[in-house]
Amino acid sequence: MSVNDKIVSDLVANQIELVTTVPCKQLAGVIDIVEASKDIYHIPANKEDEGIGICAGAFMGGKRSAIIMQNTALGVVVNTLVTLTQFYRMPLPMLISYRGELGEPVACQVEMAVHTKALLNQLQIPTYHFHREEDVEELDKILKYTFMCNKPVAILTDASFWKGY
Repeated sequence: MSVNDKIVSDLVANQIELVTTVPCKQLAGVIDIVEASKDIYHIPANKEDEGIGICAGAFMGGKRSAIIMQNTALGVVVNTLVTLTQFYRMPLPMLISYRGELGEPVACQVEMAVHTKALLNQLQIPTYHFHREEDVEELDKILKYTFMCNKPVAILTDASFWKGY
């Protein structure tokens, strides 16, 4: 089973019925499988904060959801994460491509990478960093954790996990 298939399989196994996504080259394979899944309702979002709002609405309607996004938009979603998901204790798995590390071909991506983990730490959001393909085996436990404790959780997936840029 491919990493992309495993991710979607774990989402489905954890009763995640809605996934919102913002386009990302590294996450394109996962997004394609989510889009094709009969078990997940896929809502593409224009911006990450919009996607988090969609996930919050799903939660309020009794549905489990997740967002797939890039770390470069983390600064845009800080207010939404704090005043919506954290204040109302909403579980939110965030599968995040971690752009800007070694080998990054786009210079402006590096600046947000420098701040990503510190921002997540400051927001007290549990963060897991996938470097190797086998790290995906932890995803099921991470998803169970976020729904057990009603907290957003960040899963950072870097270029080495995706086998390059």
